[in-house]
Amino acid sequence: MSDDKKTSKNNPQADQEQAPLGQMPITVHTQYIRDVSFENPNAPGAMRGGQSAPEMEVNINTEARNLENDDIPNLFEVALIISATARRDDDVVFIAEIVYGVTVSIGAEVPEEHHHPILFIEVPRLAFPFARQILANLTIQGGYPPLLINPVDFQALYYQRFKDQIDKANKDGAAEENNEKEAEKTIN
Repeated sequence: MSDDKKTSKNNPQADQEQAPLGQMPITVHTQYIRDVSFENPNAPGAMRGGQSAPEMEVNINTEARNLENDDIPNLFEVALIISATARRDDDVVFIAEIVYGVTVSIGAEVPEEHHHPILFIEVPRLAFPFARQILANLTIQGGYPPLLINPVDFQALYYQRFKDQIDKANKDGAAEENNEKEAEKTIN
């Protein structure tokens, strides 16, 4: 006889309720522009035809914070921060920045140790198309072609940003597992 629901130390979620297939265990409550800025310091000279395309520097960052709320458990605000600077030679053509906020709650079935990657990978992934569209419209209204930012691998950004903490947690987890195996050998 086989048991479809297996539990083990390696799969702590197996005995917890799972979200229906295709559904993420998060609820998006609000999305909003927290801050937006467009600077066009050399207009109208920077808009003359026949000039070379400017070089773009785009920076993307994320922040997350817990929002205390008695009615909604596990409520968080995630901010997606995108700044773009266009330069032609030493001159700044334009600077566009947006802080796009999203408030979400994470389902009770999700263990707390999984909140961090959800907040820094999945929520920014959901918010990115909205912030990207706002920046594209902003640059059009500034007199330039739309700023089209390529899709972003938020998982890679997450690993790059939190690599040391992830490596330490993995190392600590492996050491703990080895200690448990040694303890089992001693008992047997």
